[in-house]
Amino acid sequence: MDSDEHVCPVCGQPVQTVVRRHKTLGAWVPVWVGGPCHNPECEANADRVTAPDKVTAPDKDPGDAPAGKSS
Repeated sequence: MDSDEHVCPVCGQPVQTVVRRHKTLGAWVPVWVGGPCHNPECEANADRVTAPDKVTAPDKDPGDAPAGKSS
């Protein structure tokens, strides 16, 4: 059974409870789960910057977009 207090799976420090949702039989149902860890010494710290060499899509020039259909 779930406990009232959520903890970080890496460092064991208490974390906030956040509400997520999932769809069941066509209705959105709330689910209370543990939030991100904010312990500065934890490997799972949400405040750390993720991989700085992460590749992102370059900004596209609007002039490069294909023209729409004309009738």
